Amino acid sequence: MSVHSIRTVALVTNPHSGHGRGLAAAAAAAARFAEGEVRVREIRGVSAAETVRLVRDSVHGSDRPDAVVCAGGDGLVCVTLQAIAGTGVPLGLLPGGTGNDLARELGIPDDDPVAAADIVLAGTVRTIDLGSVEATPDPENPHGWGAGRSMRFATIAGTGFDARVTLRANRMRRPKGSLRYSFAAVPELLGRLGVPYRIELSDDPGGSGGRVFETEAVMVAVGNTRTYGGGMLICPDAVVDDGLLDLTVVGAMSRIEMVRMLPALAAGKRIDHPAVGHHRASAITLTAAVPATADGDPAGRLPATFRSEPGALAVLVP
Repeated sequence: MSVHSIRTVALVTNPHSGHGRGLAAAAAAAARFAEGEVRVREIRGVSAAETVRLVRDSVHGSDRPDAVVCAGGDGLVCVTLQAIAGTGVPLGLLPGGTGNDLARELGIPDDDPVAAADIVLAGTVRTIDLGSVEATPDPENPHGWGAGRSMRFATIAGTGFDARVTLRANRMRRPKGSLRYSFAAVPELLGRLGVPYRIELSDDPGGSGGRVFETEAVMVAVGNTRTYGGGMLICPDAVVDDGLLDLTVVGAMSRIEMVRMLPALAAGKRIDHPAVGHHRASAITLTAAVPATADGDPAGRLPATFRSEPGALAVLVP
């Protein structure tokens, strides 16, 4: 880790993050930055694509900020990192979304925006990995952020059951918070659970060589971090800076078994079940007739290739 002097920040906001929590976090942090005589330039795009463009213009312009600070949840972080990954400009986190899983992974408080702003002001920088996914376009989500295009993600990419639950939860306005995922899971449990997967694992980032196997699975998650959906521990052994992606395969099981497993997952407990397997690789290709999400946003459909990008993101941490 290293320490940087923070005198200017680009503050990225989204009025929809966390039903207004993101804007509240941004306001509290902006006041704290002013106390520290840090100049703030706000970035608020009307769409994900515009936000990426505005952040990219900021970090590549003549008035380059010392940090880009994201006031929102994992979705807004995902949008922001498309523009700053690999630039060396550190990302600051002001948690204000539904899940805030990246902030939780890095030890940044999600209930105290002033304390989170103080972490930014302290300027301690850690370098972490990112994941990337290139998936097939999804006709059911043709306008989704990242759908069918190569995109980077910081936490988890989900496929199968969990992706369907996430996509449904994104369309719901109630209830708030992580409980929304539990409600979204109920109708998805009534549909088909297990589908055939072809899984290719490689220790070569280019994806050549490696192991190949086929299995029936309910869902397959690819993790750069351990949790998603507000603390669900789906990739319990993932390490954010080991240069690898963790793969959790939830094999075919009955609806009753799934109903028994989901509360433990939602509570952040490790899942120990004979049908659950864990793998680790630099590059992963998944083939199945299911959708994919990354950091909670649509990423397209399988087949898709996931790769680790070691050291791709500088982030401000405690």
